[in-house]
Amino acid sequence: MEQLNIVGKRSGDSGFVAHKATLVNALSRVLADRVMVGDFTVGRKGFLGYVKALAGSNIIRVIPASGDASVSQVNGNKRLRVTCGSNTSYLEDLAWVGEKTPLTLCEVRVSSKRIVQPNIGGLELAEALNRVLPFTAKEDNRPVLQCVLFKAGEGKLTLVSADGFRLAVVTLDCDVEGQALINRDELRGIANALRKAHRVALSFEASGDSLDGTSLVIDTELMRYRWRGADGQFPDYEKLIPAEAYITAHLDTVEAGKAIASLKALADSKSYPIDLHLNGGIVMSSPDDKGEVTMPADIEGGEVRVRIDGSYLTEALKACGGMVDFKLTDGKSPVLFAVDGYQLVVMPMLTGEAKAGDKAEAKPEDTEATEPEPEADTAEVSETTEGEQAEVGEAEKAQAVAEAEAVVKAEKPKRNHKKKEKVAVA
Repeated sequence: MEQLNIVGKRSGDSGFVAHKATLVNALSRVLADRVMVGDFTVGRKGFLGYVKALAGSNIIRVIPASGDASVSQVNGNKRLRVTCGSNTSYLEDLAWVGEKTPLTLCEVRVSSKRIVQPNIGGLELAEALNRVLPFTAKEDNRPVLQCVLFKAGEGKLTLVSADGFRLAVVTLDCDVEGQALINRDELRGIANALRKAHRVALSFEASGDSLDGTSLVIDTELMRYRWRGADGQFPDYEKLIPAEAYITAHLDTVEAGKAIASLKALADSKSYPIDLHLNGGIVMSSPDDKGEVTMPADIEGGEVRVRIDGSYLTEALKACGGMVDFKLTDGKSPVLFAVDGYQLVVMPMLTGEAKAGDKAEAKPEDTEATEPEPEADTAEVSETTEGEQAEVGEAEKAQAVAEAEAVVKAEKPKRNHKKKEKVAVA
């Protein structure tokens, strides 16, 4: 539950008096959809719109109206009385709350002063969140990767996110200790709220739901945000960041984004791979040779070719902004975008050259593994030779029998058929 801290005066048991501008500013930073004022609950968007519409005074008074004599018109029902100048209204419980209004709550608290000891910049934290939230997993079957890891220690706060193909890491200065996994959906809208905050303090608290649970708490001069950490173990992300790079390109993300947009317009489908050739400069082209763009860039190292998904490349350049260091080891290893404490690792797409390189590297191992194969070939040849010899023997035997039969026939005596002489009969 969020906590809305308003500087003002208490009025009655659960009412308050405050500046209208202060209340409007505070309500605009609330992430929850329902606001609790004492025992009453109202919809945040409707209540904010109503307070903005009030005129006649810069002071607003909000109190329960159940015991007021002027509430005879409300038929005995408990309502919330709102007064601003000449405007007076009576809000029913659950006003501006519908069946589809999410059950997210924010409690209003009023104090004479609100002191926050900042330990991190609001703009810095907002920018860091915008750099990691786009790279969380969208699939429900990977709940841990749907979260952002907040890890603090040794004077540093690290925010980490990953989706299986990309890994984003931001490091900020913050003297706190703790760790928590926060679902990306719960962090929606917090970056815009932090941009308006003048003082921000981040901390970790033990969660009351479990003994080993941890909650992330962010305090501002008007709001207190609290998220319970999710269960699960985030992967060992440090091993996934390339330790060394042989080629580094210093490029302008704005110009690179324009080059990618021109190649995207030539693509026939939503997926548009981009081939990058680094050799003194950068040449971006489409795999089907429909177009290419040459960009000037400072290259350190040798020549390399790599293929990256166009949408991944666009999001990476947008997250980095300005000038960025584009670091590569080869054409098939993860590539690294680095700038001002921000690291983004992107997996490349395999090309025919990369696959051929893998086969060439694997070929010597295959040869060693198949050294006994010549024996198998020899055995096959021996079996074939024995079979041929058997066939030859059978053929010779058949020929010998045929010759013997021919000899027998030749040596067999023939009968002499002599003509009988005619004898005269007397």
